Amino acid sequence: RRSSPPVEMASWAFEESPSSSRFGVAKTAKFAVIERRGLEAAASSGEAKKGGEGPSSTRRRDHIMGIEAEVRSAWAACGAFEAEAAEGVPKFFVTFPYPYMNGRLHLGHAFSLTKADFAAGFKRLQGYNVLFPFGFHCTGMPIQAAANKLKAEIEAYGDPPAFPESSSESASAERRTASEASVEAKVAALAKKGKAKKAKVASKAAGTSYQWKAMEKMGLEASEISAFADPDAWLDYFPPLGKADLELFGASIDWRRSFITTSRNPAYDSFVSWQFRKLREAERVSYGKRANVYSVVDGQVCADHDRASGEGVGPQEYVLIKLRMVDSPLPGPLAALTGRDVFLVPATLRPETMYGQTNCYVLPDGEYGAFEQANGEVFVCSRRAALGLAHQGAFDDADASSFRPYATSFGAVVSLVEPLFAGRDLLGAALRAPLAAYETVYTLPLTTISMAKGTGVVTSVPSDAPDDWIALKELKDDPELRDSYRLAASMVEPFAVVPVIRVTVVASEESAAEGWTSDVSAEFWCEKLGVTSQKDVVKLKQAKNETYLHGFNNGVMLVGAYAGKRVSEAKPLVKKDLLATGEACLYFEPESPVVSRSGAECIVAHTDQWYLKYGEPAWRAAVEAHVAGPNFDAYNAENLARFKYTLGWMREWACSRLFGLGTRIPWDPRWVIESLSDSTIYMAYYTVAHVLQGIDNLDASSVDPAATRRDRHHLVAPTELDDAVWDYVFGDDDRTEPAVADRGALAAMRREFRYWYPLDLRVSGKDLIGNHLTMCLYNHAALWPTRPELWPRSMYCNGFVLLDGDKMSKSTGNFLMLEEACRLYSTDGVRFALAGAGDTLEDANFERKRADAAVVMLYVEEEFARKVCGGGLDLRDAASPKNFMDAAFENELNALANETTDHFEHMRWRDGAVSGAFNLQLARDAYRDWCYRSMTPMHAALARRYVELAAVLIVGTVLSVAVSALFLTDKEEDWVTVQGANLRLKKCFSCLCFFMPIVIAAVALAEDWSVAKALYWFVDTATTVGCGYATPQSKFGKLVCVFALLLVSPIFLTIFSTLVLYPRALIRNASKQHVLDAYNSASHPQKPLVSKDEFALRFLMQARLLEESDLHDAYALYDKIYPEGQ
Repeated sequence: RRSSPPVEMASWAFEESPSSSRFGVAKTAKFAVIERRGLEAAASSGEAKKGGEGPSSTRRRDHIMGIEAEVRSAWAACGAFEAEAAEGVPKFFVTFPYPYMNGRLHLGHAFSLTKADFAAGFKRLQGYNVLFPFGFHCTGMPIQAAANKLKAEIEAYGDPPAFPESSSESASAERRTASEASVEAKVAALAKKGKAKKAKVASKAAGTSYQWKAMEKMGLEASEISAFADPDAWLDYFPPLGKADLELFGASIDWRRSFITTSRNPAYDSFVSWQFRKLREAERVSYGKRANVYSVVDGQVCADHDRASGEGVGPQEYVLIKLRMVDSPLPGPLAALTGRDVFLVPATLRPETMYGQTNCYVLPDGEYGAFEQANGEVFVCSRRAALGLAHQGAFDDADASSFRPYATSFGAVVSLVEPLFAGRDLLGAALRAPLAAYETVYTLPLTTISMAKGTGVVTSVPSDAPDDWIALKELKDDPELRDSYRLAASMVEPFAVVPVIRVTVVASEESAAEGWTSDVSAEFWCEKLGVTSQKDVVKLKQAKNETYLHGFNNGVMLVGAYAGKRVSEAKPLVKKDLLATGEACLYFEPESPVVSRSGAECIVAHTDQWYLKYGEPAWRAAVEAHVAGPNFDAYNAENLARFKYTLGWMREWACSRLFGLGTRIPWDPRWVIESLSDSTIYMAYYTVAHVLQGIDNLDASSVDPAATRRDRHHLVAPTELDDAVWDYVFGDDDRTEPAVADRGALAAMRREFRYWYPLDLRVSGKDLIGNHLTMCLYNHAALWPTRPELWPRSMYCNGFVLLDGDKMSKSTGNFLMLEEACRLYSTDGVRFALAGAGDTLEDANFERKRADAAVVMLYVEEEFARKVCGGGLDLRDAASPKNFMDAAFENELNALANETTDHFEHMRWRDGAVSGAFNLQLARDAYRDWCYRSMTPMHAALARRYVELAAVLIVGTVLSVAVSALFLTDKEEDWVTVQGANLRLKKCFSCLCFFMPIVIAAVALAEDWSVAKALYWFVDTATTVGCGYATPQSKFGKLVCVFALLLVSPIFLTIFSTLVLYPRALIRNASKQHVLDAYNSASHPQKPLVSKDEFALRFLMQARLLEESDLHDAYALYDKIYPEGQ
């Protein structure tokens, strides 16, 4: 229905001014020529009906898109968003993680990016010199792997390829694709809070198993696809499309500073090499055996490009607790091992809670084995876990290079009991648990254990693990359940919950979180949420999240050698003690399932690797102090908690790969620096990129001073970029100036960096807290260890975006590319809908109907602005005195402006959209209705003030239409400065709006405008006095005051609510027909008060509680009330 192309628009014509506004449009600019192909005339004369009046018409959208095209053209003509260092002018430097360039940008990219773009626009209006640059990420495996796969397909099947349709190979590929989709769904379900998963690459888009077909789905012609067998073709093709998408989206980006990564860009390649040499000098990089995701079938490390699913997933460290089996003889199938050191080995992420062990759990129907280790100990666990252990080992703390494998030989699994036995054979077995308060604990059943995670054995700490608490409680409360597993009551009933950690959470007004404290937080949350069985999966998950997160961040140890210490401090100490005494060992697994392209599930193995030493005590302490200090803002408590949580677990990070695109490790060129490790301080490169690369030169391939503009003729050739240059640009004042051909360029680079740094705001999705964002903090601390003032000042994170309430998915068709969304709903419509989608860490929701409604709203508001500024409305003279309603409306404008400013300052864009757009419009509507029905025209100055304010309050989010409105008012593009709102007067205005429906009903019944005017005067006066805004002087005034006080008394409000509000609630919850009947039964003026579009918008806003209400209802209602010809 939106397939018709946008109407071609003429360009703006400006009067040039030596003083440019912060959006690059001349402050004194006015319309000289506005050609809108008859749209204004059509809007006023009704000729637009030829284009259709219903919601299926694209007239309004095309009108908005015409404005957008004109404003974008104006921005491009004057370099609106190009920012230069300007000493003495406050600066604001904001960035967004550069997207991976193996496909087009989609709505998910746009959602997170808007937070950065909105902040940039808001700060510009406040007078800041704003830099918002944008790069394109090409480092890593996916592009190289996709190119290799495409090349192999061409070699095997021709160009264009003739793929087999029914061969066994094709069927196998289809089965593998289905398997991959299943695994990916499990990955999403099992993703652990605080950990990250990198987005799936386009080569697996839409479930196809052939890369060629994936390229076709991207819109490429068959004649173009074969070129993409060369990885460089991807780097040439997709970054310009990304730029075009974002230009269409109206992003306020300084494109001069854009670049691509990898060695294809010699300037960025030199920058990354310098960074890693500095890290090595600071002893932050080492080489040795480290944990890596590994494919046993392929016999090698399974890097991202080798994975069918699980890209971006890394190793997760567990502590394997050794629970010694003490029965003699050992139970069932283990009897032959009596006398040997046999242990059940649960894997835990929380060794500090081991003081509270009350039992151990196994899966009754799970398969277990007894596996011999190199030191002679026998571990009882799943075969899957035994396979992982056979590829791993331990390090001697005294010598980090000393590696002791768990197996006698790499990968050798020695099973002592065959065949494998069921978990029920272990039930009732007596165990001795390290650190436990009870001398002996017993093995009990737990039916929710996953054999695909951990070892299949779970140690039970019911004080701090909700799953453990409810499982133990069920066994205690149900003797029949115990009997079914042949468990004696003595194995369950005597084991009370042991308090281990006291958790104290302070109430937060910001997040509306309640305060709480408990020594047994698992029990506290289970009872608070009403968990009654293990089947309460959703409630248990919430209880687990609350318990684990707050336990780490807000917990204090109650028992053990570290009683009194915070959990975050005690955790590594307890782990160290358990390892030192031999009562535990380390075990690694992938964070979530990883499947190689050969179809095998991957494990973690210790292999040789270059790695960054994240987690090193002094380094981590510096970052933790910065995050917790006054110079870092995470914007909300949960965000901050996630950063602290990640810093608590993040350890050594493998930073090199043997395959893929990127920068070679300078001192060991066999290895390529992986895609996250080369992307930690590139914000610094943004400050100098335009000097190094020039204009429209993403890869610095052709440095041509003649290609620059606006007095920038200084460029540094890539061959001149050595460590001395980078040290001088990014280093301290005492650095010696290196010899380069153009000293002016060198000075410009140093000036730009010193002006723009530190980074003021980094915006990202919440998934990157678990890797990129925390690594960014680490590497800034490593590169500038003595200058914490250069470390990032704030990081804002948001949740993912849903599309109409469902996860975006190409395979289901519930997906929107950015360019497609802008064509369907206009750029400003998409931006406004994204602003209202949500700001918290919870998943937001982009609704198509909200984008449609945004188009109508913007069209109506722009039309209203034209009438106000162009003389199309009957207004009182701007110099005329203001009555009470004028003053109340003006006060309401000030209050909403202040409220919106506060929301924007704290990155609450949805709340800002509500107060700065919807509530502002509702206030205007109330004022306009009051003026119309009391036969008093609106005050011209206030109407113009509304237009100015409405434009400024949304100009950061809805750029084009707002800038257009500002042209109409001649207002300079600065943030509004308003006086504080009078709270009593605001109360008056709210009260007037509250009583508006009953007054309108009375006027309709009276059918006499003189009576109506008197009634409006009475309510006006009564409300004014009743709310305490004015004091009566005359006897008549005092009498009115009595009536007013009665009017706002609780008794009256109760009666009013019963007689008026309750029926209105019934109407809202009734069927559509009842709504139409209710509205239609009221008296209406002989002519419409508002246009049909505005009526539709107001209907939607007032009837928002109706589940089925949409534009069709509004148009139908309008036509019913005002039939054609009346």
